[in-house]
Amino acid sequence: MDAWQTYPVEFRGGLVTNLSPLQQGINAPGSARILRNFEPSVEGGYRRIEGYDKYDSAIIPPYGAPVVHGASQSGTTLILAAIHTTPVAGDTFTITGVANTYTIASGGVTFDATNNRATLTLTESLDSSPANAAAVTFVSTTNKYLTIGVAAWEDSAIVCRNADIFKSGGSGYTKINVPDYGTPRVNAGSQTGSTLAIDGLLTAPQAGDVFKIAGVDLVYSITANATVTSGGTTLAINPALASSPADDAVITFLSTSREAASKTRFSKYNFNGTEKIIITDGLNKPAIYDNATFSVILDAPTDVIGASYVANVKNHLFFAKGSNLTFTAPYTDTDFTAANGSGVVNVGGVITALAVFRQQLIIFTESSIHQLTGNTIADFTLQPVTMDIGCIDSDTVQEIAGDVMFLGPDGLRLLSGTDRIGDFGLASVSKSIQSVMTGFVSSNTAFTSCVIREKSQYRVFGYNNNITQENAQGVLATQFAPQGGEGMAWAETRGIRAYVADSNYNQNVESVFFANDDGYLYQMESGNSFDGTNIQTTFATPHLPISDPRKRKTFYKLFLYTDPQGSVAFDVSLKLDFDSQGAIQPPPINILNTQGTVGFFGTGTFGITRFGTKLLKLFQTQVVGSGTTVSFQFESNDDNPPYSIDALTVEYGLNDRR
Repeated sequence: MDAWQTYPVEFRGGLVTNLSPLQQGINAPGSARILRNFEPSVEGGYRRIEGYDKYDSAIIPPYGAPVVHGASQSGTTLILAAIHTTPVAGDTFTITGVANTYTIASGGVTFDATNNRATLTLTESLDSSPANAAAVTFVSTTNKYLTIGVAAWEDSAIVCRNADIFKSGGSGYTKINVPDYGTPRVNAGSQTGSTLAIDGLLTAPQAGDVFKIAGVDLVYSITANATVTSGGTTLAINPALASSPADDAVITFLSTSREAASKTRFSKYNFNGTEKIIITDGLNKPAIYDNATFSVILDAPTDVIGASYVANVKNHLFFAKGSNLTFTAPYTDTDFTAANGSGVVNVGGVITALAVFRQQLIIFTESSIHQLTGNTIADFTLQPVTMDIGCIDSDTVQEIAGDVMFLGPDGLRLLSGTDRIGDFGLASVSKSIQSVMTGFVSSNTAFTSCVIREKSQYRVFGYNNNITQENAQGVLATQFAPQGGEGMAWAETRGIRAYVADSNYNQNVESVFFANDDGYLYQMESGNSFDGTNIQTTFATPHLPISDPRKRKTFYKLFLYTDPQGSVAFDVSLKLDFDSQGAIQPPPINILNTQGTVGFFGTGTFGITRFGTKLLKLFQTQVVGSGTTVSFQFESNDDNPPYSIDALTVEYGLNDRR
């Protein structure tokens, strides 16, 4: 009779930290006591997460799209215009039409914030004199500037950094906060001084806007908001005109200021057949972009200027500022006329987030949640969902599989519908990893989140300026049940340093973006590494008592069931007797499938590798060790393709009781 016995474990349930070691080993043997950079997979088992790459190889421009201020400049001094943020010594840049890359010398910056100009001293002389309004492209920066907003929109990404907003399709950034005021032209020749009469306007230029004039040297800033009458106005400008422009000379606007913007948020909508995105940043007037034209809501009311949050629901745009919720007239994005159906609702507390749930607007404060029912101003009603629980960080709110996840004071919660119409469930879904969530919240100063729809997955990331990339923390949850928190399985991430993040599903392609303070925009779920850095993973099973927690077992053989996509290499260790001090632990065992006849790109051997050979999915290895309990710990540090660990069986012999 064979004295060996077999113990199988199916890996499911995700990370669990709220059970004692023995409880977890008895009641949840397929769960994990450590699950880092693995994800509970909807296809079964635990799958190593995918990596990320730079979405665009260029840095997000830190200073907008500055231009040369005046032709004929030479030597080591260069004046720039259309720049809204102070550059610093050590920054490098190129100039269109001028050879070489230039560096700002130490102490070499004088910044004119009023007129959006910078005078730079360079470490070397200009190779030639640049043209007026020649484009200046910064290729590196000394300071670390946070990317304060990102939106995955259609087949591109919109990002906000410092005072400017850009769009990228993956091959360069285009500044979009360039105003469209119509077809402005000089109104009459022979003008001089610090004013300029123009016409051809549809809306009024604003203080801080920057423009150039065809045939006239220098670049000009508007110093006061204009008032338009019959398409014309007289602008107050700085500096004074370098020469008199010709009548009907073309005026080209280069920039409109978004200075001092805080975290920038977006909402997508389509009221008239045109896809648009509305932008709020906590300080400036909201702006609208339709993939071609950028326009500021110039006549926005006080409760909308500086709105922090915006949502599209019931064919209205809702703006949140302080405790007030202001909404536009139906099917409009700029009409705030009460007679047309606009209005204001005070929720009685500072709004911390907005969410759309089943075509209802959910309004969060730090200590309460409300819903706005109805369809128009005639029947809009504010109703409380709860007055005891709120959202402590707006950027953690996401809809996932018909529920709304958010970070509350006691961890992640799920706002769910119930069988009763108009009723909600508010389950605290992160109790099984409460210690992880407590440490995660206390260690970070800001949070962001996204969903990965193809995986039914929610991810929340913490950001702390003092935490390095390799230690950057995140928590992910995969939802296995149709709704509610019972089917949530958890894991941790390390190495995804995100201050802002967003995802979008467009034409059967899901895009997931994030950014921090290093100047780049990254695409998640792309590649097998963290932008060239190996992905470090750890998965540890519970301490398994197997048949009897007081009987010693001798372990002989391990069978590991996997689902690889390519080469696999990891170590597996046996942690005996709760990995307690004094317990002798066997050395790690290396598991890999790159040996033999299977060929991987770049690793094949002539005369040995066979084309079409099947990947090894079942690994078996001899193990040594004896203990009352055993935990299997898997670790890797490489850039191999993702793989899943589905199950294991261990063969053991049961010893006598001591």
